[in-house]
Amino acid sequence: MNLTGRYQTKQCLSGSILLSHPSLQDPNFAKTIVFLSAHSDDMGTVGVILNRPLGQNLAQLDNQFKIGSFGNTPVFEGGPVEKDKLIVAAWEWLDSPTSFKLYFGIDLEKAESLRSENDKINIACFLGHSGWSPGQLEDELDQNSWIVSSLNHDLFLEMDQKNKMWKKLVGGMGDDFKLLVDAPDDPQVN
Repeated sequence: MNLTGRYQTKQCLSGSILLSHPSLQDPNFAKTIVFLSAHSDDMGTVGVILNRPLGQNLAQLDNQFKIGSFGNTPVFEGGPVEKDKLIVAAWEWLDSPTSFKLYFGIDLEKAESLRSENDKINIACFLGHSGWSPGQLEDELDQNSWIVSSLNHDLFLEMDQKNKMWKKLVGGMGDDFKLLVDAPDDPQVN
């Protein structure tokens, strides 16, 4: 986990999560947990927000999904980029609570094929994604806007809990963070 100091730009962050620092005020990312699906020095970084459920499934979002096996698939706000684009992700947890096999940006036919081959496959959909140009995320990490952490199984079990998991993860990093996550959004309301 990286909390302070210069960020090591040579580290690949694919498969990691970003926890927004409690002081991050950007409404696109305040109190978010972002899963990073791809990260490279040349291409930048792509991910999706895990803790912003839309409170709708695919069938509620689009009538074409009322028929078929994906109607009950939950939909999340993936990020501020291309919010009209649906991203399908499927994953399978392996032997360790931090090991998984990910299929990101697949079509629903591939998701159906994966699910028919393996009933342990989980599927979620995201509207939009989060993205950083080359070097942009590293700059934000140097400014302590984000906390890098490893992914764990419990996080995916509570994706629909909005800020509850963010508060639990960030607040569990020490007394200073606990005070920050419990602070009111507007200090005048204190």
